[in-house]
Amino acid sequence: MNKPNEIAIFNGFLDKLKPQMALALPKHLTTDRMARLALTQFSTNKALQKCNQQSIAASIMTAVQLGLEPGVNGAGYLIPYKDTCTFVPGWKGLVDLVNRSGRGTVYTGVIFEDQIYGQDWEFFDGSRRELIIRKQSNLIDENKITHAYAIGWVKDAAMPIIELWTVEKLKAHRTKHNKIGNNHYSYKYWEMYCRKIPLLQVIKYMPCSIELAMALDVANVNEHGGTASITDGVVSTQYQAEIDDTLYDEITDYNNLKKIKPKTSDEKASFAKRADELYKPDPEPIEKFDQETCEVWE
Repeated sequence: MNKPNEIAIFNGFLDKLKPQMALALPKHLTTDRMARLALTQFSTNKALQKCNQQSIAASIMTAVQLGLEPGVNGAGYLIPYKDTCTFVPGWKGLVDLVNRSGRGTVYTGVIFEDQIYGQDWEFFDGSRRELIIRKQSNLIDENKITHAYAIGWVKDAAMPIIELWTVEKLKAHRTKHNKIGNNHYSYKYWEMYCRKIPLLQVIKYMPCSIELAMALDVANVNEHGGTASITDGVVSTQYQAEIDDTLYDEITDYNNLKKIKPKTSDEKASFAKRADELYKPDPEPIEKFDQETCEVWE
């Protein structure tokens, strides 16, 4: 007798989850559709199949409570981090949540290299806010993005809310907040990340529903490399224990630094550099470290 494959097992798991989904789903979604979408995501993503079912269930329930469909038109994504799955709201999902309120609308976009020459675009800020892009881009390569922007209109407001970020600022933002290195979802979905960051800034000034408030909390955790789930309207967070180079910069105490065990050669180099910066000689004998092995000795 053949052993059931992972997809068949997961399908059975989803059937057991449906009653719980039904309690939280908004009217425009059904349990069968959400289960099909989750199964599609699971069956087409080998990394997702390695995640524990509890984290996948929590991610699905997060999508359910936000009323966002995973894997559909950029509304949201089931993203695997090692053996843990997290639901990441996409920029289209955030736009949808704002527009549902009926009290405002938002839009986000990117500018490519072939749109920044001469008088192809203009941006005004201050007492008058306006962003004018006159030329349609012919480029699709995400590496050719130079700027990302978001525009929000609050109902009956005199001016729009506009955020315009350069790609350098976006990368600096990721470097500052990313705690999981190349596992961060932005390395796979760069344009989505570019659109999403200025959008999150604009949404801070928009009328906020309960669903949008929860989505912003989840998105904020995602940007810092953590995972989030929603249970009965409460957002729970968990941050990955994995250390990347950017974390060393945030450690200000030498004794705390010694607790870290770097693995790769790059991590060891970053560890040694930060240890050099933090280590302060003392008249009394103290512990020292070996920059080559990153081992601490008396």
